[in-house]
Amino acid sequence: MTGIEALAVLFGLLCVWFCIRQNIWCWPTGLIQVTLYIYIFYDVKLYSDMILQVVFVVLQLYGWYHWLHGGQNRSSLPLSRLDARDLILWVIAALAGTGAWGWTMTTHTDASVPYWDAFTTVASLIAQWLMTRKKIESWYFWIAVDVVAIGVYAYKSLLLTSGLYLVFLMMAASGLIVWRKDFTSQSESPA
Repeated sequence: MTGIEALAVLFGLLCVWFCIRQNIWCWPTGLIQVTLYIYIFYDVKLYSDMILQVVFVVLQLYGWYHWLHGGQNRSSLPLSRLDARDLILWVIAALAGTGAWGWTMTTHTDASVPYWDAFTTVASLIAQWLMTRKKIESWYFWIAVDVVAIGVYAYKSLLLTSGLYLVFLMMAASGLIVWRKDFTSQSESPA
């Protein structure tokens, strides 16, 4: 598992690095990462994470397309922000989804840490969806996911992956700072 996990870690780091820079290469590198993690998570019985990676395959393809053609007149997509109401609704969705998915994993599978695993699944889906829309607030969700994931993966002895999420946490904080700065610059420049 270590070789496949190491390769997944490498592509994960590349994906986030490109994402911080708003570089379209975040999507193909992310596609490789999530495909590798489908196998890894199946092997260690983190079923919610495995299912998440399958959904991420679709979101990687969608994000790739949307970043290229989601702007006005099918141009590249600019950075944007959620309004406060939408952010609150996404937080409520994360909490409700975690409860529902955690209960489902508890009652229907032999999942190891069902509610923590459910949180990383639900919050990651929200973060990834917001990322496909280039919403700055996606980074807040990624930061929350990274904090929980570090513990879950360490508990499951996926030490490289736990270390990856520690690096992801630092990168997500950096991404938030960079995207805020870029958004401010984008907003101040004449149209």
